[in-house]
Amino acid sequence: MRERLSDFAGMAKEHQLDELERHKLNLETGILAWRELERHFASGRLISVSPRLDLVDVAMQFAKDNKSKLELWLASNDVYPVTDAQASTWHSEQAMLWAVVVKPWVLVQIRQR
Repeated sequence: MRERLSDFAGMAKEHQLDELERHKLNLETGILAWRELERHFASGRLISVSPRLDLVDVAMQFAKDNKSKLELWLASNDVYPVTDAQASTWHSEQAMLWAVVVKPWVLVQIRQR
């Protein structure tokens, strides 16, 4: 019984830490103009997140280094390095993007209208 309580307490603490990290990441999101993100694209650190996914959820998995989840998203093309064509479009449209930093990456998502 004591072991089960200890396991439960550990899971509860882990959940609280996850919620705290999620809240922190959510506070760190912002809307940025493409011109502010171009240098991150040039350095190969800009990652696009599909609108089907929650930007903060993806950031959490990057922060946790959850390779299996990230590999699934990469395989489904829901998360991928920003392409030259995408960068060119965003530049010409003067796009505004949701962004969050999970060092060394900057995750971006096109704003839904």
